[in-house]
Amino acid sequence: MTNTALQRKNMVESQIRPSDVTDRRITAAMTIIPREVFLPAKLAALAYSDESLTIAPGREVLAPRVLAKLMQLAEIEAGDNVLVISEAGYGAAVVSQFTDKVVALLPDEESAKTAQEAFVANGINNATAVSGTAAAGWPSNAPYDVVLVEGGIEQVPEALKPQIRDNGRLVAIATNDRIGKAVEFHKRGGIFALREGFQAAALPLAGFAVERPAFVF
Repeated sequence: MTNTALQRKNMVESQIRPSDVTDRRITAAMTIIPREVFLPAKLAALAYSDESLTIAPGREVLAPRVLAKLMQLAEIEAGDNVLVISEAGYGAAVVSQFTDKVVALLPDEESAKTAQEAFVANGINNATAVSGTAAAGWPSNAPYDVVLVEGGIEQVPEALKPQIRDNGRLVAIATNDRIGKAVEFHKRGGIFALREGFQAAALPLAGFAVERPAFVF
């Protein structure tokens, strides 16, 4: 067993399973997919640590256990069309192991290129990496059964709502309160019902924060 393969196994056994992640598809995928290839080279040695990683100012990737729990909350099914909005392509790679079609929406062309190359190198042919504005989603592949947002949100952007299929759902980390919480927005008849999950913290993604008036003294 290679060193990184052992690190992945240890991550699953010491971080993911003890965090009440019981979906074996998730643990199996995280045992297989190399996280380090989706991160900047300077962070490769920290790929399997139990912490969020800052990849650029104001940008971070979720800790593996938080991502795994968020995926479990989403209840992704085998035939689902999934949009993963994130700062890296790792989450989309994991999801690709147990659903049919995945789009990874990254913030810039370089991130998308890195993710796409990693998909190809790891034999992942049902995931596509694209770049664009997170809050705008990716309408050309909509509607989605699941939108997985790997980060914090204060609101669901209007542009994203019609891209979610009826009876579809969006999962993310709500950051409106001082203590963040994973949430699922389930769409039924055009209305979104909120279901709360576990406590977690995350930096808000661009376009998902509520605009506030500037402070004037």
